[in-house]
This record gives sequence, C-alpha cells and structure tokens, in this order.
Amino acid sequence: MISPSLHPEPVRAAFEPRGRAAFALTPRSLGLLAAGFLLLIPGFYVSRLSYAMLVWDGLVLLAALLDGLRLPKPAQISAERSWSNAPCLGSKTEMEIVIENNSRVLLDCRLTDDLPAALAAEPATGRLQVFPRVPARLRYRVRPRERGDCETGALYLRYRSPFGLAEKWAKAPLAQAVRIYPALRTGEEQQIFLARSRQIELQLRQARQRGLGRDFESLREYREGDDLRDLCWTATARRGSLITRQYQTERSQPVWIVLDCGRLMRGSASGSFLGESGAAASYTKLDHACSTAVALAQLALYSGDRVGLLAYGQGIQQRFLPGRGAAHLRQMIELLAQLRAEPSEADHLRATAMLNQLQPRRSLILWLTDLAETAMRPEVIDGAMQLLRRHVLLFVAMAQPEVEQIAQSRPVNVEGMFRAAAAQELATRREILLAQLAEQGALTLDLAPEALTSAVLNQYLKVKERAMV
Repeated sequence: MISPSLHPEPVRAAFEPRGRAAFALTPRSLGLLAAGFLLLIPGFYVSRLSYAMLVWDGLVLLAALLDGLRLPKPAQISAERSWSNAPCLGSKTEMEIVIENNSRVLLDCRLTDDLPAALAAEPATGRLQVFPRVPARLRYRVRPRERGDCETGALYLRYRSPFGLAEKWAKAPLAQAVRIYPALRTGEEQQIFLARSRQIELQLRQARQRGLGRDFESLREYREGDDLRDLCWTATARRGSLITRQYQTERSQPVWIVLDCGRLMRGSASGSFLGESGAAASYTKLDHACSTAVALAQLALYSGDRVGLLAYGQGIQQRFLPGRGAAHLRQMIELLAQLRAEPSEADHLRATAMLNQLQPRRSLILWLTDLAETAMRPEVIDGAMQLLRRHVLLFVAMAQPEVEQIAQSRPVNVEGMFRAAAAQELATRREILLAQLAEQGALTLDLAPEALTSAVLNQYLKVKERAMV
C-alpha cells in the first residue's frame, strides 16, 4: 500500500500584500459608478440635475473606500496546504487548502493555487466564505502528469467583505518541493498476486530438502560423515556432545531490476495504469517501466526476496544494492521517481559489466528495455547473452502498439503498402531476436506498456514456483 511517509509535508504561511497597490474596486462598485451616468438623462433638460451624477459617484467611491478600510490586513489571514495522499502517476491526488481569518469580518475569498505543469495543466481555483476565527477548507484534486521533482508556487487570494464594494489582493508563500512518484498499486490490487506468492512459499517450504544450500534451518546431533566445519561449538559446550548445524536451500533470492533510460524509453505510450479511471493519458515508456518496477519490488519483498536496482543510460543513473524491508522499498521508490530518459542511446554493455560485478552469484534479473531498429544485432541482445551465463533473465521489450496496428492494417494505396511492409519487417525482426534469447534460456516478453505490470508479476511467480533461481 502507499506509504504515508511519501506524502509531502503540510506547509503554512501568513498572507502578505501582493504588490504596492493591493487594492481594487469590485465589479459591483464599477456597476454602481456606471449607473450614475443614467442621471445625465434628466441633466439634458435641467442642467442642475447633472451634478447628481457627481454626488452619486462620490458616495459610491466613499462607500468603497470605507469598505476597503474595513477589510483586514493580509497578515491577519493565514493559509495551509496539505496532501491527503502521495502524488503519483495514474491516480488523482487530493489537496486541501485551509484558510484562517483572525479578524472580525466575514470574508468572501477567491483562491488561485499556483501549481506546476507536472501536477496540473492549469492553476487550481476556488471560492470560500471564511468566518472570523473559523477555519474554512477547500479540497480539490489534481492528476500528476510527470514523474520527478517539482516546486509549487504561492497561493493567491482576493478577498472582500459581504458588501463587496472593494477587495484586497494577497499571496501566501506556500512554495514547497514535491516529488511525483511512479504509479503505486494499492493493497487491494496486489491481493491476488500476494495470495499466490504465499501459496508458492508454502509449497516450497513443504518440498525443500535439508542439507542443501547455506540457509540455517536447525541443530541436531553430529553423525558420522557430517562436515566438521558445520559443528556448532557453543551448542556442543552446552549439551556436552557434538552438535552440528543443518542447512536448507535459500529462500531469499536476489532480484535485480534493470531499467534502460536511453532514448528509446522516451517514446510516448498512450495508455493507462491499472486502477486509473477516465480517458487514457500519454506517459512515456520509462513511466510504465518504473510502475512495473515498483509493483515487482513490492511483491518480491513480500515473498522474502532481496531487491536491487540498476538504472542506466550513457552512464549509471542509479545503483541500489539488494535489500529488504519497508525502508528499502521506500528508498527504491524515491530513486525511481528521479529517473530521466536520456536523448542518446544507452550503453547496454556497460550496464551488463556493472551488474556482473555487483552480483557475482546467480540471481533473477528483470530487464526492462526496448529493441533498437538497426541493421546489426542490437547491443542490448549481446548484453543479455552475457547475463544468461550466470543468471536467470526475464527480458522485457516494450512493444509499440502503433507499429503493430500498421503491420496488421490493410493498405489502400502504394504508400500504405510500403508502410505495412516496413512494419511487418520490424515485427518479424523483433520476434527473431527474442526467439534467439529464448533459445539461450531467457524468459522473454514483448508487450504493450499498459499490459506490462501484470505479465511481469505472473512471470516472477512462475520463476518462484519452479525454483529456477
């Protein structure tokens, strides 16, 4: 489930004047002033009556001035912005603005919250009536559009009294740094995978063999033929007889998530994350890859495995050694939120060499990438071949639905025929490359980004069930 610690901290500040002349007439005052021109009509017949317009406008301006002086100073009003959930892709984030009025005047407030484009396409607006010394609350929702760090702006306020003849302008410096995370699955969405993981763990626990591996299982009396290196001298001293340690196959396996952050992952993939409602938004392939990485990390940590992360472009962007626990998952989510796709091709062989150095023992590797359309064999395939000598590899190529649609379409002209032929050739080449990896023992997937997460989790559970690592 989404950790409360991912929420941005509430920020609070008092309002301050917006500029030197933070005072203006309202449309009601301007309408009353315009109504004074109606007094010019009788002024055509009786010249003395034309002065009535000046008297009327003077009274309106005097009333507006008195109404403006009655309004409290901006420092007497304070605001607080809080977040009900962590801002992440694929779900709406609810925010709350609390306005406190420490004066004795009922205020009619119009608010504009300056939010960055990564959070909302337009600034959030609202209207409140704020009673004296009674907090007023305004809630609204935004749908984050980009991962990473952004900064919110100030909260702008226009407030007037119930007479509505004058208003003052103010702003509250509620700027704060906000981090937008990858799509996070809720506990309800993970239940089916977690239940299956628990079932597999029970099956393996019943079928595991003692004496294999180096995971401590229990103590027993020494028997002829046992390895002397397994003797437990502390237990031997307590019992007065030789006691040896008994081991079992390791249940906690290292799982590495390798993310390609090269130019191919910058491509947009129209689709929605699981649990997202409404019209499909446009996210990058890297966004979908990060969402899948979070879901797999949650499931693997729940299953008792240790999870690591390696994200690379031309260089290594993030390197996080395998670990377990809620703090480890939190740190991984923080790192995934900061990943950025680079405009150049990623150095796959460098990432392969780094991974072999960091993980010399056998492990499960999830590699999320895409295949470059080149005449030669892509470098990522060569890197995957090297990993297969030592590790279990789940190689995931993120398909391009638009290319598949063109390949399956029926051309109506010569240009369409060439486009369809080129798309079919690209699809055939991808199939051949992935088939070559499968022949070497890799598990391969070629899926549209929106179907990626569920397929990867199912493959992970199959690996666990077959004890392939």
